[in-house]
Amino acid sequence: MSEYGNGSLYTERRYEMVEQLKRYGITNTRVLEAFLSVERHLFFDHENRDAAYDDCAFPIGCGQTISQPYTVAYMTSMLSERCPSGKVLEIGTGSGYQAAILDYMGYSVYTVERIPELFRRSSAIFGALDLKIHQRLGDGTLGWEDEAPFNGIIVTAGAPDPPPTLLEQLAEDGVMIIPIGGSAGQRMTVITRDADALRHEGFHAFAFVPLIGREGWRDG
Repeated sequence: MSEYGNGSLYTERRYEMVEQLKRYGITNTRVLEAFLSVERHLFFDHENRDAAYDDCAFPIGCGQTISQPYTVAYMTSMLSERCPSGKVLEIGTGSGYQAAILDYMGYSVYTVERIPELFRRSSAIFGALDLKIHQRLGDGTLGWEDEAPFNGIIVTAGAPDPPPTLLEQLAEDGVMIIPIGGSAGQRMTVITRDADALRHEGFHAFAFVPLIGREGWRDG
């Protein structure tokens, strides 16, 4: 059986992960269904797949991590509740798991990755799974101008401030989910565009890898 085929050996682990997400307060049924259906272990190297359904972040190389399931579910729930459909831009493709969750939920997904190795790896996975996810290699803090505006933007790295270019690419009534703060930790922030104004709401604290780019943290 192909590693990308049906009948995964990890089905029971996936159910356990979803039950844990429920205990942690994730109640969005669309999100829970996506987590039950998208095979997270396929976004791990073979030798690390036993860790795929643990509720913790895990290194994926190049100084980056795949976020813990709870963090991905938390951010996705925040997006889904405010932007149930439409065109979504993800900043920081990483392993590709977050983009696959969004794709399963029916969003039109655009994702930007700055690290060539991670871009190639996630592209291969998307291709093997026949996912119609639009990818770009480049500086995520500058978004994807040619495809703007976006109904939703989800940033999977910690930023010192909201990148101005990303804010410009947010559609009217659009929403951005972004962790904002210093290197020690960030506060999950929801930014909503209402007419010509931007409304900021701060939520729980998290710790993400830094958002590197022209409008983020400097590399090194």
